[in-house]
Amino acid sequence: MRPNVTAKLFLTMLASCALVVLIHGLAGRIAFQRGFMDYLNEQGVQRMQEILPRLRQEWREQGGWQRLQGDLSALGVLMRPAAPSSDDADALRVPPLSDQTGAIFRMALLHPDYRLVTGNPEAGARSILLPVEIDGATVGWLAMVPFEQALIAGDVRFYEAQLRAWWIIGICSVLLAAVLAGLLARALLRPLRSVTHAVRRLAEGDFATRVPVSTRDELGVLAQSFNLLAQGLGRNESARRSLMADVSHELRTPLAVMRADLEAMQDGISPVNAEALAALHQQVGQLGQLVDDLHELSLTDAGTLAYRHEPIDLAAVVRASVAGMAARFEAAGLAFQADVPAQPLRLVGDEQRLQQLLANLLNNALRYTDRGGQVRLHGERGDAHWLRLTLEDSAPGVAEDKLSHLFERFYRADASRNRSSGGSGLGLAICRNIVEAHGGRITATASPLGGLCITVELPEAA
Repeated sequence: MRPNVTAKLFLTMLASCALVVLIHGLAGRIAFQRGFMDYLNEQGVQRMQEILPRLRQEWREQGGWQRLQGDLSALGVLMRPAAPSSDDADALRVPPLSDQTGAIFRMALLHPDYRLVTGNPEAGARSILLPVEIDGATVGWLAMVPFEQALIAGDVRFYEAQLRAWWIIGICSVLLAAVLAGLLARALLRPLRSVTHAVRRLAEGDFATRVPVSTRDELGVLAQSFNLLAQGLGRNESARRSLMADVSHELRTPLAVMRADLEAMQDGISPVNAEALAALHQQVGQLGQLVDDLHELSLTDAGTLAYRHEPIDLAAVVRASVAGMAARFEAAGLAFQADVPAQPLRLVGDEQRLQQLLANLLNNALRYTDRGGQVRLHGERGDAHWLRLTLEDSAPGVAEDKLSHLFERFYRADASRNRSSGGSGLGLAICRNIVEAHGGRITATASPLGGLCITVELPEAA
């Protein structure tokens, strides 16, 4: 059975704490032995250096160590602290630190071959040694047993007590770390459990699920990201349902008309002539256009529509599109005016898609502008390296509260318009996707001419 995340996190923190306790204990012991012990030994060495001149004097007077041989009291006389001066009367009452830690009892005098003259019998070649030199020749050694050697040899129980205390402290520290690790693991994983339960509800279709955001750390960011995801999925689900309802509605209308016409022909109510067939052909054409628009919109929504980005002149694209539409505006009784600069408007984009963008915008103005009105198209180089196209038309206008919805699929500002005067309601949605695919933006505002003003801004080529 594999451990869960809580167990893994608990074991990780527990192991980390135990390792820290172990390292801290070992480091403390090493620091004590190499720090404090060395300090005590250094105090003893300083005391030995004070004794060396007296030993040299003893050798010169006696010609050897005969007087000190085996006489510990005579060596003790040489090791006495120097008499304090008149201005340091308190020194007599305070022995040196080395004497207080027993350094003089760990000292011994050795022959040049390390044989004992007098002093601590444990002193030898491995002790701390200072040479007693006379005229450059070593006549003996002043030795001192290291403090740690004397401690272990003299009182093993103290060392064992310290070792037991260290183990008790270490075990208590690990137990405390285990308790803290368990509490911390539970506290850290509580938000993750909330996210896990929320993901399960989201997978079951509850798009209203939200995770409470109680912190500002990474877990809080995770909760916020989940809420944004749930919100986006909710919007997408709502849009999907709306799309299905709109598509079924839009398909039902031409199919119902075609069915009625065909049934009338079958029942002999309507004659089968060129006029009736032309009406059916018109309905089929509108149905085909709706299907094409739906396919085009699905491609632009998914980002799978092929774009060939290359340097082009937007002014030339506008002039070509206007030339193909001028006759249609004239036939519809609309005054059309295009104002495009003579100098190139350079950008990087897909010429075919930009032509589709202009065709949709011009067709929209043509379809929804009253006869006798006017349409104006203006192109210019805007601020901060943006190219701007502005298309204005005359009445009828669009209410202020409806302008922001014009680029939604199947949306019509005038619900009374039918398919004979209006389109599928997808043209402006496709325009928005094409503009955004080029890194631009498209907006709708009220036109000074009394109708609608569509503004397209595209980034200029560097």
